[in-house]
This record gives sequence, C-alpha cells and structure tokens, in this order.
Amino acid sequence: MIQRHETMPSIFPQAKGSKKTCLLDTQKFDAVLVDLDGVVTETAKTHADAWRTMFDEYLSERAARLNGTFEPFDLDHDYKQFVDGKPRCDGVADFLQSRGISLPSGEGNDPSETETICSLAKRKNQLFLETIRRFGVGTYRSSVDFIRQARSQGLNVAVVTSSCNCEEILEAAAIEYLFDVQVDGNTVREYWLNGKPAPDIFLEAARRLGVKPIRAIVIEDAVSGVQAGKAGRFGLVIGVCRSGAPELLQKSGADIVVSDLGELNLGEESHEATAMPASALQNLDEIQARLKNRRAAVFLDYDGTLTPIVERPDLAILPDNMRTTLSALAAGCNVIVVSGRKRSDVERLVGLDEIVYAGCHGFDIRGPKNTKIQHVEGQTYVPLIKQVAEELYHQLAQIEGIIVENKTYTIAVHFRMVRPEDIACVERAVDGALENHPLLRKTGGKKVLELRPNIHWNKGKATLWLLKALDLDRADVIPVYLGDDVTDRDAFMALRRRGISILVSEQPQHSCADYRLSDPAEVQVFLNKLTQMTQESTRNE
Repeated sequence: MIQRHETMPSIFPQAKGSKKTCLLDTQKFDAVLVDLDGVVTETAKTHADAWRTMFDEYLSERAARLNGTFEPFDLDHDYKQFVDGKPRCDGVADFLQSRGISLPSGEGNDPSETETICSLAKRKNQLFLETIRRFGVGTYRSSVDFIRQARSQGLNVAVVTSSCNCEEILEAAAIEYLFDVQVDGNTVREYWLNGKPAPDIFLEAARRLGVKPIRAIVIEDAVSGVQAGKAGRFGLVIGVCRSGAPELLQKSGADIVVSDLGELNLGEESHEATAMPASALQNLDEIQARLKNRRAAVFLDYDGTLTPIVERPDLAILPDNMRTTLSALAAGCNVIVVSGRKRSDVERLVGLDEIVYAGCHGFDIRGPKNTKIQHVEGQTYVPLIKQVAEELYHQLAQIEGIIVENKTYTIAVHFRMVRPEDIACVERAVDGALENHPLLRKTGGKKVLELRPNIHWNKGKATLWLLKALDLDRADVIPVYLGDDVTDRDAFMALRRRGISILVSEQPQHSCADYRLSDPAEVQVFLNKLTQMTQESTRNE
C-alpha cells in the first residue's frame, strides 16, 4: 500500500497516461470515490469557460456602471484558487471576496439578471448547461477503464461532485452504470453538508457505500477536493493534474499525483486479459443502462458464437431459430457478421440479405444488397495465398483429418480431426511456409492455424472501419461485439473504450471482454433480450 503523504517522497510519475507507474494494492481498499469534472468527464474546461464568461460579463458591467477598472477573471489563478471544486455559490462568494466585492446571498430562484450571489451562480450554470446540451459530454477513456477494472476487482465506486448537474452529465456521457453511489451538489443542499474543502461530501459517499474512510481511495483534480480527502482521513488521496503545477495538489494533501488515471496500476500487467468477465445475462440491467438513449450496432462471430464448434467447418449449420433471431434483431439495428470464413460462405450459411458480412477476419467486407459498402484488404496477396495453400495441401496430404482451406485472403489449416501425434508435423509445415514466405504471418484459433497477409489488419480494424463506413461512429451508437475465438480479441481491444464486448466461452476465463456468455444457446437468449431493448428504445423515442 502506498503510504500517506506525511511519509511520501516528493515524486511525481512522469508517464503521461499509458505507462503504469503507480501500483495500488487493492486488498487494502474497499471503495473508490472519484470526482466527476476533470477526472472522469472532460467538462472541467467547460466549467472553467462558463465561470470566466459569467464573471467577465459581470465584472465588465460593474466596472462600467461604477466607473471602475475592469480586471478579467484569471483561469490560472482565480479559478483554481477560489472556485474549482466548490459548490457554485461558495465559489462565487469566495471569488468576489477576493476582489473586495460584497453581494447579498439571494435565493435559488433569483432571476439571473439580479445582482446576488445566487443569481450569478445561476447564470454560470445556464452557460454550462447550454454548452453540454449542444456539444455533449466527453469522457477520459483511461478513467472509464480504471473504474471498470476497479469494479471487476470487487471495489465499490462512488461519484462525488459538487455539481448539481451530476445526473444530467452522467446521462449525457452514458456512464451512469459505472457508479454504485452518486453524491452531488443536490445531496449537499438536501443534507445541509459543508462543501469542499470540508470532507462532508466524501464522508457521506463512504457512509452510503458502507465503508470506512481509511478503506477508501479519493481521486480528485481540484485543490479543494484534495483538501477534503485529506481532512476526511481517507486511506489514499490521489491528485490528478492534467496540466499546470502538480505540487499544488501535493501540498494540499495528495499522497500521489498523476497526470492521468492510466498511470495507476491495479495489479493487471496486461490489457489482453484484465478480468474474469461477468455473465451478460445476469447484468442485463447494466447493459440496458449503457444502451439508454443509444442505438446498438451488433457485431457477431459465426463459429462458436452463432453455431457450436464442430469437427468440420461445413457442418456448422445455422439453426432456423437463430436465423429468425438475427432477422428480428436486424429489423431494429445494424447487424454485422465478422467471421474467419470466406465471405461468400458465411453469406450462404446465414442467408439474410439485410445484414453486413465481413469474411476472412475482415479482409473481405460487403454490405447489404443495394448498398455500396464494400472493402477488400490485401487484394495483392491473393496469388500468394493461392500458391502457399497449394504447397501446404501437397505437404500435408498424407496426414489424416487435415483440412487446408484457401479463403482467398487467408489460409486456414484445420487440425481438429488430426491425431495428436501428427499435430507437430502440421505446425512444422506451417512454420516452414511462413519462413519461405515472409510476406505472410501466422495466427491461431481453436484447432486451426492461419496464414494471412503480414499487414496491420484484423477483426478489430475491420470493426472500426465498418463503424465509419456505416455512419455508426457516433456518440448515439454503441457497438456490441460477441465472439469466442482468439481472433476476436482484436475486436474486444478495439472497442474497450467505447463499446460492449462479450466473450462466448463455456469456461470462465480472464479476458479483456466486458461480459461472458457460455454458448450459442445463451447468445440467442441475449440477442432476443437485446431485440426487446431495441424495440423498447424505439417506442420511447
């Protein structure tokens, strides 16, 4: 466990976001209490700009009216020193006091044109809301990842903010599902709590989570918030300094200061397998919350996801009831099948005209009929693929059960039916082909070795390309990807920061996917539930 600031050396992690320099012992904590603006959402600048606009308009008008000198609001000094992190009225009062200006407190329903502390606070809030309603709310991807990892390791998470707009911001950013408890400016007013830098708001969050302060981590970007964490004697206070002077946060009581939550290591060494995904069927409420006010774009692997794994690829026939499920789902949202099979094969097997097909792990893509969505990656490799497939076919012809499949853009060597003692011979032949043809690279799957063009293209790249090509790369669309194979990990990784990924696996396993389903039968149940969610969302529009 990192020691408290009294014994902490004066060092600051140098990495910017991605390099994990601070290891946190999660066994020492039960909860994480995070500030919202500037820590999770990219609204700190929006707040700061709204404060500056409001104060400059007021100070300019006041100076003209009283024949005084207009001194503008300074973001580097005034915002951080007097306003940041505090309840709105407190921020107004503290800043005006610094300028020797005394105004009556007023009431919450004061018109914004009156000259009271409450009216100025109201005007600032109007400016802020106008901005987020027009342009939306962005999130820091690394912060969302950190919170999800914390939750996956059993930590409860609360959002703690002085803002009275917390609920609207969370909904606009579609991240309500991340938090077990929400304590905000409305809570401060309802329970007569003291605002930051007093610790009341954090202590209330800890109380609602049922954890002791010493067992909770506070993460803040404002001086007043860090001071509140220190005053509450929380187990660890982390300051986030995205720009400016980190020593201000350290002097205010931060145990450590980082420039981004991506620098915090919860004990996971690799993003390839971050946690044991929870059941998608047992977390439908959470998934529905993530889909609230958004459309789903559903990406599906074929073998092992829509159909069970079988000994021979030609035996993987899509059941009629699964085809019916896909057709119903496609009536309400975009459905894309991304398969390692040849595109023509998966089109024939699924047999639905209204969906998009991406074959050969996304090397060959075509949209529904009557559309111009088409993409072919690695076209120049087709002759080489044909040549190498023929070489492997002749080399392995004597091995019983082997299947060498030329998929036009990739080669698949299936060894599911090969005797265990012959598998090493298969691997040597594939490795030899790779050595003789360095323009190809080897990948693996379930009882299959593949050779494909040695270019940076995979299911993840194909998924991102499709989102753009189908005009789905928008804030109101959330991609949902279901897959069972090693090759689907590329898509899980590509969507980690903006979609929902579901591993199809009979046995629980560590994965970078968000959720898990055990087999195609559970996939069908989930897709039926997703269809219902889509229909309900359409009715509510």
